[in-house]
Formats: sequence, structure tokens, C-alpha cells
Amino acid sequence: MPLDSESRWRLVRKNRNKPEESKGELVIREATDADLVQVIEIYNYYVRNSVVTFDLEPMPIEDWREKFTWIQGLGLPFIVAISPGGQTLGFAYVAPWRQKAAYKRTVENSIYLRPAATGKRVGTKLLQALIEKSKIAGVKEIVAVISDKGAESSIALHESFGFKHQGHLGKVGFKFGRWLGTVLMQKSL
Repeated sequence: MPLDSESRWRLVRKNRNKPEESKGELVIREATDADLVQVIEIYNYYVRNSVVTFDLEPMPIEDWREKFTWIQGLGLPFIVAISPGGQTLGFAYVAPWRQKAAYKRTVENSIYLRPAATGKRVGTKLLQALIEKSKIAGVKEIVAVISDKGAESSIALHESFGFKHQGHLGKVGFKFGRWLGTVLMQKSL
């Protein structure tokens, strides 16, 4: 029997790994192909255990390589947060909002953290770097599409960076036996 959102998030919090205890600073850098194994591990955890992504099946490495190459080819940022011990704690990227040419300077952002990294400002550092790198890439608008269930911390993070609520789409996704909506947020650069 599938777990409801609250039960899933209790499970996420319970199963968080102990944080790495290493001296040094968190490093935010451009992702490489070698990072994709840990990116997939992080992302597929959320596919299987939460409603923060509407993907229903884990994404294979081939799909991630294609996405990564496409984003790089567009000159858009795809970054990772690396612990002092070398573990990928999270990743973030922007991708085109829509495929039509007039949307060229508008992107949608995505940020995912290893469960052990939540609540440690890793997401804050990733979003800050992502915004800065997006400006350099010529982006003018960033759109965040956030699940309306179980993603309150993501909404608060985006608000703290000046993203404004632009709307709510109810019942646009169906996962774990229930309908879900999305909160739309936007930031002008």
C-alpha cells in the first residue's frame, strides 16, 4: 500500500544519513559527467519516495547524460554541491521553460539534495550560485514549479531569494494514488 505524503516525509527524515564530519568547506562547482552517478542516486530517491518530482519511474543514466549534454550545449548552468569528503550533497540546474524561441531567456530551475543535506543550507548555497550563473548565461527570468504537497521548505527557500508567487495549478499530476498540484514562482534577474 503506498504511503501518503506525510508518512513518506517522516520516512525521509528518519532515513537521513548522518552528515559527514570533515573539515573544510562545501564546494559548489559545475557538474561533470562523472557526477551523474550521484545525481541519479539523489534524484531517483525522490522519484521513489516523494511527490516533489512528478516522475513516476527512476531515470536511467542514459536519460541523465542526454539531459546533461543538452543543458551544457545551451550554455546553461548545471552545478553540484560537494562535501569536504567528496560526496555530492545536491545538484541544481536550469533548463528552458518552453521550447518556443520567444522563451529563450526564461528557464525553469531544479534543485535536489541528498536527504542528509537538508536543513544545512546546502540548498541555499546551490540556489544562490544557480542564480548568479544564470545571470552570466543571459537568463532574464527563472520559473520554479514546485509540488503543492510536501515541498514547503522549497517554497520558503525560493521566497527568501525573491521569487514571487505567480499561481497555483491544482490537480495537474497524479502520483502515489492521489492528485497533486504545483505552485508557480518567478524571479526576474
